[in-house]
Amino acid sequence: MDQRAFWTCTARPMTTPNISNDSGSPSNVPEVVIQRLPLYVRALSQFSDSGNNVISSEQLGRRLQMTPAQIRKDLSYFGRFGKQGRGYNVASLEQRLRSILGLDRAWNTTVIGMGRLGRAVVSYPGFAPEGFNIVAAFDADDDIVGQTISGLDVQSISALSEIVKEKDIKIGIVTVPVEHAQEVIDALVDAGIKSILNYAPLSPKVPDGVTVRGIDPVLSLQSMTYYINE
Repeated sequence: MDQRAFWTCTARPMTTPNISNDSGSPSNVPEVVIQRLPLYVRALSQFSDSGNNVISSEQLGRRLQMTPAQIRKDLSYFGRFGKQGRGYNVASLEQRLRSILGLDRAWNTTVIGMGRLGRAVVSYPGFAPEGFNIVAAFDADDDIVGQTISGLDVQSISALSEIVKEKDIKIGIVTVPVEHAQEVIDALVDAGIKSILNYAPLSPKVPDGVTVRGIDPVLSLQSMTYYINE
């Protein structure tokens, strides 16, 4: 399952997760709100690094090009934060949002497909500092299986279920050609993986309870040309 080109993918709508607010009751949080939470975490981290202890929704809004009202509405899904007229404690809000997103712990991750894109993904240094540890790599090509890439011994995809269980892997990253993507995603689901990052250009079919996030830089570029083509 060697990957010979840089593959992109079509984003698949994700199911809305049930997240408990501070009162302990479940809330159906819109997917768009979940997507914005990591932006808040990043901005808060930057504010903290600059020595700021308190931040207002107006300041956060200017940083993220959002309205203060939208920020307050997003945060209200998860309880009450800050005090009116005094803003938010940066460290406290960042810690709470990290906990909501599960970013207060490490997540073992695997990459399927050790072509050019897969090799680039496992060599990227930005995952581990954020708690995403790539602990296994797989391929179906006998010429690639057995190689050591960025410190990982590439395993046969036939060993996927066993290694997922052995290494407590929770997230799968799919970097295979489109014609193999659905079967690889099926294999990840069968192995118990419920969170999948997909680089292949398709919207895969998955059962309820499995979340797939797609990445498609080509679609992003195609939408950008609209503005420069006017």
